[in-house]
Amino acid sequence: MSLDAARLQPMANAIRALSMDAVEAANSGHPGMPMGMADAATVLFTKHLKFDPAAPEWADRDRFVLSAGHGSMLIYSLLYLTGYAAPTIDDIRNFRKLGSPCAGHPENFLLPGVECTTGPLGQGLAMAVGMAMAERHLNAVYGDDLVDHRTWVVAGDGCLMEGINHEAIGLAGHLKLGRLNVLWDDNRITIDGATDLSTSEDIKARYIATGWHVTECDGHDFADIDRALAEAKADPRPSLIACRTLIGKGAPNKQGTSGVHGAALGAAEVVAARETLGWAHEPFVVPSEILADWHSAAEPGRAAHGAWAGRLEASAHKDDFLAQMAPIAPRVPTAIEGYIRGLAAAPQKVATRKASEMALGPLTAAIPQLVGGSADLTGSNNTKTPSTLPMTAEDYAGRYVYYGIREFGMAAAMNGMALHGGIVPYGGTFLIFSDYCRNAIRLSALQQTGVVYVMTHDSIGLGEDGPTHQPVEQVMSLRLIPNLNVYRPCDTIETAECWALALSTPETPSVLALTRQNLPQLRGEGDADWTMASNACAKGGYRLRAGGAGRKVVLVATGSEVALAVECAEVLEAQGIGADVVSMPCTELFDAQPEAYKADLLPHDALIVSIEAGSTLGWERYTGRSGLNIGLDSFGASAPAEDLFAHFGFTAEKIVPQILSKLKN
Repeated sequence: MSLDAARLQPMANAIRALSMDAVEAANSGHPGMPMGMADAATVLFTKHLKFDPAAPEWADRDRFVLSAGHGSMLIYSLLYLTGYAAPTIDDIRNFRKLGSPCAGHPENFLLPGVECTTGPLGQGLAMAVGMAMAERHLNAVYGDDLVDHRTWVVAGDGCLMEGINHEAIGLAGHLKLGRLNVLWDDNRITIDGATDLSTSEDIKARYIATGWHVTECDGHDFADIDRALAEAKADPRPSLIACRTLIGKGAPNKQGTSGVHGAALGAAEVVAARETLGWAHEPFVVPSEILADWHSAAEPGRAAHGAWAGRLEASAHKDDFLAQMAPIAPRVPTAIEGYIRGLAAAPQKVATRKASEMALGPLTAAIPQLVGGSADLTGSNNTKTPSTLPMTAEDYAGRYVYYGIREFGMAAAMNGMALHGGIVPYGGTFLIFSDYCRNAIRLSALQQTGVVYVMTHDSIGLGEDGPTHQPVEQVMSLRLIPNLNVYRPCDTIETAECWALALSTPETPSVLALTRQNLPQLRGEGDADWTMASNACAKGGYRLRAGGAGRKVVLVATGSEVALAVECAEVLEAQGIGADVVSMPCTELFDAQPEAYKADLLPHDALIVSIEAGSTLGWERYTGRSGLNIGLDSFGASAPAEDLFAHFGFTAEKIVPQILSKLKN
């Protein structure tokens, strides 16, 4: 399509009209950003973005990320205008209403063409870094014929202010992700008012300092926008394109002010904007000739898709590529079954962080989609294996990312890799730093991505580093996040089982909470012929030891405290008190079991005792009002692990008397 302004301006104004109409109908939303960025988005979609509305999941499409997700009407307008099956004009008419896929912020699971769920500022850009990493990795493996696309981002001032932006752009610059281009909506307005109320930094200099190429353009001059985007594409570095725009452009009395940022224009201003824009059409009506021009913008992408399909069909790598893009769950049993059978034959006493590394050995060897990493804690998280060589700017084929001290950026980048497809990412840090990652973990769950978080040093068992590094409330707080499986395995076999489960839930992310201290192997008997079908952790909780005497107590424990529960049970059994031990590595999976199964494990006629070296809050739903919760509801201390466990009451000598007293009373 030519850069004829007479043709492009009505196309851009269609975005403005739909955006202000939808926000006005909802009486809620953010019309300013889509109205301000309409011209830049029109040039991007008509001249530079490679997409096919008939195939929203085509593997070699360009990725478009609206990091400034509050301006969601920009992407809803673009998807409708370019001919995607959804949203329909009725969906847009019902913007922000129950049942409409046009939610207040874009959600990837509601609309094909929305690459990721955005809204928490900065995370869209950070996820785009992960998408660009995935593209470079798969390109290094399969070549330009099959993988050759770009990642485009629209970001606002808020995205660039958030701390995650610093982490994301530093990683992108270090890895020289030249296929990543960010259009900065440089309108100098935030909700509170002009940006000079809160910032005076030189944003362009910051990007240049991290290894980015920076250019700028008049965000309302089609030719200048095109020039800047072409310049960005030609540069081998990631690019920031500063698009100087007028927020709410077209609304004559509110444009350029914070008043147009996050509220409907109002009926009078909508009328005035229509007059200013020369848009003489009814609300939600786009003339057929403008729609035709927008539909034609997709023709180059359709042609590119067809050519790519031909190359794929002729490629010697076709089967491998299709396998790379397919779910990995079917490959997990073959990779892990023999390893677990070996553990049954030769038990090992190791920390579960080491057990995780041991399990990752055969998994990463058999499953090339697994790409690991760590936020500068590789030797502590044990996330690297012989199969995962470093991914660097010189060799993108590597499968191990040194993220540096960028926990939040790592988590968001992993979301982007998973959403891109062809990669199943896992990454490590200390469990205490899950708080740094938390909002990205939440987005993993919301977006239904099978990311695996390897969180080590999971309790006071890490010892001398002290309470700043000792997680107390983190495990239980992570369990509060919907659609997140939190695993706390007790030994080598449970750790391998939990890995197998984590890699078999492509729409549910996982956290593995792992120990620093060595733990005895409690499993093995009956596991010599282990298969995925016999995975005990799949039920979330199971009876590890059955009481020998008449059952009066059920000890429920996780992770490092399962061995302690076994010790307590042995003391009770010696006194003629029957005690079952239930290992509960994943409460989320246990909660999903039939009521009869849960009632069998946690019967009403027994004293239920929970033991976990963390917050007791939440355990009462398993132990009941008459149960006993052994945990830690204060911060830890700095001392060797064994001293801390004794000090805080995690010994059989201190727990058994509490149980006996409870039984007596």
